[in-house]
Amino acid sequence: MQFVYEALSGNDILEIKDEVYNYIIKARRHKIDDEIYFRNLEDKNLYLYKLNFIDKKKAILNLILSEEKEIENSKKLHLAWCVVDPKTIYENISSLNELGVDKISFVYADFSQKNFKINFEKLKKILINSSAQCGRSSIIKLDIYKNLDGFLQKFPNSYLLDFSDNLIDEKKDEIERLIIGTEGGFSKRERELFNKDFIVGFNSNLILRSQTAIVSASSKVII
Repeated sequence: MQFVYEALSGNDILEIKDEVYNYIIKARRHKIDDEIYFRNLEDKNLYLYKLNFIDKKKAILNLILSEEKEIENSKKLHLAWCVVDPKTIYENISSLNELGVDKISFVYADFSQKNFKINFEKLKKILINSSAQCGRSSIIKLDIYKNLDGFLQKFPNSYLLDFSDNLIDEKKDEIERLIIGTEGGFSKRERELFNKDFIVGFNSNLILRSQTAIVSASSKVII
């Protein structure tokens, strides 16, 4: 862990209980006078605390240092991930957070199963743990759209990942927003919403799963 997440990080005195207590005291076995880095993931600051008190249910730490230390990618990528099985999203979103994806909009596409419901609280917990591991000073921003049409109304110059002679490698410097389809891809109606210049693909004839496509595409655009 590069830091511990606590929403109240920044206060002069930090009292920790429950999950954070169990992690610091029982799992990591920190002791009195140990120094531990915290973030609240709301500001850019990294906070260093000294552990001063421990009992069976809580611990108290005192702030000894605060420094502004933003750790983010310079390239900002906004993904529109057409809704797939939430298990797939939960299992792969950490990789996207570690790559430095700035935002994900979940979109109910024509081939999305409308009964799929995404647990945003669960996603936030996953993302917090991911950032604590990789050192990122924020987490991916999240929102949701009822359909692709609504997303394109707000972001008309988005790129679509599909089969195309326009290779993503050649367009990566232009791409700020990229739409990734479901396992079934996109409907004919959805494809017709795009100018062919805004459709990009991989140099491959293989059909990728949604999670493979989104991690691969993000890597090419960001790194």
